[in-house]
Amino acid sequence: MSERQEVKLTADVLVLGGGPAGAWAAWSAAAKGAKVVLADKGYLGSSGATAPGGTTLLVIPPVTELREKAVQTRLKAGGYLSEIHWIYRLLEQVEHNLKLVEEWGYPFPKDSDGTSLRTHLHGPEYMKLMRKIVRRAGVTILDQSPALELLIDEHGVGGARGVNRLTGSNYEVRANAVVIATGGCTFLSKSLGCNVLTGEGLLMAAETGADLSGMEFSRQYAPSFADGSVTRGRMLAWSSLYDKNSVRLQSGDRTFGSMQKLLLEGPLYASIDLADTEEKRQFLRNAHPIFFMPMERAGIDPFRDKFPLTLRYEGTMRGTGGIRLTGEECSTTVAGLYAAGDAASREKVMGAVSGGGSYNASWAICSGTWAGEGAAAYALAESRQADTRTLRSAGRYGLTSTTTEQRSELSIQQTISSVQQEILPLEINFFRSEPIIKASLDRLNHLFPSLNRLKSSTVQERVKSREAAGMLAVARWIYTAALVRKETRGLQALKEYPELDPRQTHRIILSGIDDIRQGVEHVPHAHEMLTAKEWQSS
Repeated sequence: MSERQEVKLTADVLVLGGGPAGAWAAWSAAAKGAKVVLADKGYLGSSGATAPGGTTLLVIPPVTELREKAVQTRLKAGGYLSEIHWIYRLLEQVEHNLKLVEEWGYPFPKDSDGTSLRTHLHGPEYMKLMRKIVRRAGVTILDQSPALELLIDEHGVGGARGVNRLTGSNYEVRANAVVIATGGCTFLSKSLGCNVLTGEGLLMAAETGADLSGMEFSRQYAPSFADGSVTRGRMLAWSSLYDKNSVRLQSGDRTFGSMQKLLLEGPLYASIDLADTEEKRQFLRNAHPIFFMPMERAGIDPFRDKFPLTLRYEGTMRGTGGIRLTGEECSTTVAGLYAAGDAASREKVMGAVSGGGSYNASWAICSGTWAGEGAAAYALAESRQADTRTLRSAGRYGLTSTTTEQRSELSIQQTISSVQQEILPLEINFFRSEPIIKASLDRLNHLFPSLNRLKSSTVQERVKSREAAGMLAVARWIYTAALVRKETRGLQALKEYPELDPRQTHRIILSGIDDIRQGVEHVPHAHEMLTAKEWQSS
């Protein structure tokens, strides 16, 4: 960043991201005695996918048989790429943290015996509470302050630089440990403001030398009102699907197994007509209020009318891939750098499949806790003060100068649109075929050099330029990994390799940005893989 730094702060731990994972990371680090700064591109309390809706949680009673069954089911469903130890850790940690949430004042419902039912969180109320708790812990919160690049030296990560959207001022936070919890990449078709997840957190980590893992497991699309952006697959359990002639095609489907093909054949409509009582309708409205907002504004009654349906690509947010974790404290391959939530690879818990609502929400809570505690322990053990380190900028892509002499080959929006043309279509990314993915990757690689020829003259353009770089980098990682894994497993599929190959029961590790290098990481349960015949793709 060439402009004068206007705000400088020093902390032990810097948390980037204000969703559930970031909030838990900040609170956990502060609870360990660390001085913490949290910077969010939006507003802590309303950022992230949880805040505007609701989420279920992975709560299984501490009964040996029940938990063993859940663990084995997850291990098998994830293609044996997850780890039993990590799944058990998650079950124990989420139970502990939800007890804390209740102690802090969250009103969980109770059964007839007075036992709290901690299986669901109402997003707005939950995140409002988390902001209160994070502030009470003494964390300095920088709202509307996206980080643009990390700071590094020979000892590892040492902070970050960013910009405040509202004031236009730059900021620099120096800290001996950084937690990236900025979310994954959804490749949304248009900017919806500060909560758009565009992969810049993954890019920042990779610029410091961090590895990526599981990027091929990113083929998740979710249903949405065609004129909206909110994805809530749970609604299909209460819905019927119709074609353009109002012929009912199916009802109560939550598998989404046929929706992709149906949408390729023509328009698809839905009606939440299985919620046939006012009590059911009110339950759904309370659980996911934001889902109904765009339809109500359009004058549509989703419980009686038919509304056009589409699928939104959820990238690494609902996929599994992200920054590779190397330790139980959610450390990475770079000293002082930790990852949590959607920014981190969830393979250790989810394997090759999406965690859906309950696993992903629980992962955000637990990984945020582990990363915050790990970052605090690392920072407090350091003898060097962060503000005495000779740090340099790690950012290299999409951080353009603001000089008028600069010439742009493509505008920022053209770059974003070009990436979306390769990554959003079902024909390319869902129905994956080796030659089609390779051709798409070639076009993305050809686009990559243009990143540093973009001109940005305003604060918003500077942020969008960095977001464009994140989207392009993530798209290249996704397709690179997809071509390496020549099989069909979980959220990875290639037409030419329709079966699961037990010999590929390992993780695909990527590193580098210009020149993407490939490697593998062995997993502890590979020997438990069933025969290829038993794992034939459906």
